[in-house]
Amino acid sequence: ICCANLVSTAPPEAPPIPREFRAAWVATVANIDWPSKPGLAADVQKTEALAILDRLKTANFNAAILQVRPAADALYPSELEPWSYYLTGTEGKAPEPGYDPLKFWIDEAHARGIQLHVWFNPFRARQAGAKYEHAANHVSKAHPERVRKYGDLLWMDPGDPEARKQTVDVVLDVVRRYDVDGVHLDDYFYPYPVSDPKTKAEIDFPDDAIWSREYRGGDDATRADWRRSNIDTTVRELYKKIKKTRPHVLFGISPFGIPRPGKPAGVVGFDQFAKLYADTETWLTSGWVDYWTPQLYWKIDSKGQPFGALLNYWIGINKTGRHVWPGLYSSKYEPEEIVNQIKIVREAPGDDGVAMFSMKSILNDRHGLTTALAQGLYHEPALVPASPWLGDKAPG
Repeated sequence: ICCANLVSTAPPEAPPIPREFRAAWVATVANIDWPSKPGLAADVQKTEALAILDRLKTANFNAAILQVRPAADALYPSELEPWSYYLTGTEGKAPEPGYDPLKFWIDEAHARGIQLHVWFNPFRARQAGAKYEHAANHVSKAHPERVRKYGDLLWMDPGDPEARKQTVDVVLDVVRRYDVDGVHLDDYFYPYPVSDPKTKAEIDFPDDAIWSREYRGGDDATRADWRRSNIDTTVRELYKKIKKTRPHVLFGISPFGIPRPGKPAGVVGFDQFAKLYADTETWLTSGWVDYWTPQLYWKIDSKGQPFGALLNYWIGINKTGRHVWPGLYSSKYEPEEIVNQIKIVREAPGDDGVAMFSMKSILNDRHGLTTALAQGLYHEPALVPASPWLGDKAPG
């Protein structure tokens, strides 16, 4: 009776769970991030991987973007391409003692609440400056007709349907066999231009034979459009087939950060549409990705490449409402710059999130960056933002 007049106290609503994509690229090409050098024993490779994942966990990151195919090779057991030189020191040689590095990364990332996205270079077959010998089952030996020499590079020709099929088959093989959270492509479609060392003139990509065979006598003035259509076909097919195979696996691309010079007004710089034959605006506006990570590797006050204006341009053409999570150059700029860029992303329309290049800057706490994030903007954990266009059915 004495309590009859007390006000009912229903439990308060829980505060909303923070949602923000917080990722770091883990580059394996040239052993940038992992493993620290080729040919380490498997136990040492595992120890280095755990140090990376533990650092991400303690700093409240929630995703790692692991490069698993740097140059038509594999950092996992594959029947399609050889073991990577960057893993074992000999292309085609398995790690010793034997283990599956990708499964190890996935299991340990998930144990820490971290997503694992697999990063593929779609067409590079040999990195510039590489000195190692290729294995017999590397595409340059097994199918040399698919490969072109371009400067110091070897490149799978995107104009060759079999080269495109190889890339799609490799990606789908990983999606089928592994519990990955995302598939990620970098910005290398046709190669960045190289120049003749004597004349300094830009060298055109050597695809005359495949152009003549596939295009069958078309006007040479349309070759640039044909090259772009080859990349369009690859991107569109990858998205469609990944969704058919495992609908919940995210597909993301990290293009060069400038759509084209003059977009937005006043922006100057490299023209990926004309040079890489990457029609990136069409890919985003058409919804052929789940997330978009343009490499905004310039400072906020850069006159020719202003960070905020470029971010807003990409957001503005995002007609299908995909995630726009820009890439930041954490290995170059001071912590204050990176923190302020994250603040700009948080204030922009749409989902919050960034990816940082590269993991080494996070692992080594470059100039106190990791500490600043863990004590500041990343002081509490966050979930990766939802992707409502993929539906709400839980994966198996």
